[in-house]
Amino acid sequence: MNPTRKRRLVIVLLILAAATIATVLVVVALQNNMNYLLTPSQVQSGQASSYKTFRLGGMVKAGSIQRSNDSLKVTFTVVDAGGAMPVEYTGILPDLFRDNQSVIATGHMDGARFVATEVLAKHDETYMPKELKDAMAKAHEGKPGIESRE
Repeated sequence: MNPTRKRRLVIVLLILAAATIATVLVVVALQNNMNYLLTPSQVQSGQASSYKTFRLGGMVKAGSIQRSNDSLKVTFTVVDAGGAMPVEYTGILPDLFRDNQSVIATGHMDGARFVATEVLAKHDETYMPKELKDAMAKAHEGKPGIESRE
């Protein structure tokens, strides 16, 4: 093979290898930064087992909030139409956090409980993230007496 062609072939192969490595790095970075939103019933059905970190959305069960006396640790239960998930959070909760309030918690599973690193409460009476609204509507499908809000 001609030395000039050989050099061009090596350069083309190096450029292709660099582009492949860059593409793989971008895909891995995007996968690590994605947060999937699941409801307690979806988590209990095993849909969260393949995610290291995800968001848990639902309502805070009335009477489930327990605050530690000597730290910022709070435990509460997030519920939807078909399930309940105990949540543990250490930190300052949003001002709007209370019983029967919509919340989204970001974190990971630790056994049968969800350990949150961030907790968000809805900001007014009508706001609900589209993903959570769709997931809650899907969970309520076919159940008598439950109407979806638009």
